[in-house]
Amino acid sequence: MQQDTCVCVFFKSPIVGTVKTRLIPLVGAESAAALAEAFFRDTWNRVRSLSWAVPIVASTGPLNPALLPHPEPGVWLQGGGDLGARMERILRRALAQAPFTIALGADSPGMPARLLHQAHEALQSADAVLGPSDDGGFYLLALRECPPGLLAGIPWSQPTTFARTLERFNERGLKSIVLDHWYDIDRPEDLERLCGDVASEAIDAPHTASVLAGLQAVGKLSATFPFGAAPLGSNSDGAHVR
Repeated sequence: MQQDTCVCVFFKSPIVGTVKTRLIPLVGAESAAALAEAFFRDTWNRVRSLSWAVPIVASTGPLNPALLPHPEPGVWLQGGGDLGARMERILRRALAQAPFTIALGADSPGMPARLLHQAHEALQSADAVLGPSDDGGFYLLALRECPPGLLAGIPWSQPTTFARTLERFNERGLKSIVLDHWYDIDRPEDLERLCGDVASEAIDAPHTASVLAGLQAVGKLSATFPFGAAPLGSNSDGAHVR
């Protein structure tokens, strides 16, 4: 099958203390960074398995070479501005190289491949595709075109992010298709859901499963979750719930 779609995985370098900050009170800063790295590895492997995809890492900064598989993938810096400006920059660059582009974060390590295939199929007839996440945002955005300002002024990280983005597409006259819901892992309750899905083998995320098992082994995740989560407000790093 022809590689006709740039799939851009948006990724924040996993610097301790700066990533998965809402999980730090639960598992500590170093473990939160380890989870972020594992999420990326599982997401990246899923993207690399797609026969029609040109995989791209859209990074906030230089990446540790150990994170990148061989041969080294395309790594594009997101640049400055808010998320909308950075996404537009990457998406337009992708569309200069391929007819279609898909953007997704690295925070949904067990996202089923069927959702990516559905997005790719939808782009054959739609101008835009959105995958809504359970927190009101979206886990996937796919486009055939990205006119300037398409994502300007969108309220990011809000319960209205998905709805406002879809409204913007409609305002611009883009024919849009909405995928099934999925979830990102940002909050302790998201991690609890992930633990259950990994433990029941409902999703395939081996790097993430390995980190979760390690956290359980050292007591940062207890048997109260399928892998378990320590009670909020207590962990071995002494962090506090905000």
